[in-house]
Amino acid sequence: MPTKTGSAKWQGGIRDGKGEVSTESGALSGQPYGFNTRFEDAKGTNPEELIGAAHAACFSMALSGQLEKAGVTDARIESSSAITIEKQGDGFAITKAHLTTRVSGQGDEAAIRQAAEAAKTGCPVSKVLNAEVTMDLTVG
Repeated sequence: MPTKTGSAKWQGGIRDGKGEVSTESGALSGQPYGFNTRFEDAKGTNPEELIGAAHAACFSMALSGQLEKAGVTDARIESSSAITIEKQGDGFAITKAHLTTRVSGQGDEAAIRQAAEAAKTGCPVSKVLNAEVTMDLTVG
């Protein structure tokens, strides 16, 4: 299996420093991030939104496979993952990842719900997150 790479550069202190994040594929290249993009509302990215995007993408792919196994056809999946970071002791920790997904397709609703639960716990990004992973699912 392939190994994929993301990279970051940082210069300065935690509050006044600035960073850039990039991906091997070039999908992200030198995207700015910093304390203000992570803990305030400044423009730029942050690790939590990148994890959220990765989680939503991974979950959606895993769900498509589960739906296929369940015989659901014409599946359309739209997902997001809200990543919560909280202060813990002297530092911070990601404590929750909440998936919101809408699924439409031809198939039994109970099978779709079962497939979504299997994807929630089975997708590789859910497995790597040491956080509570919850989900809201809308079928139809």
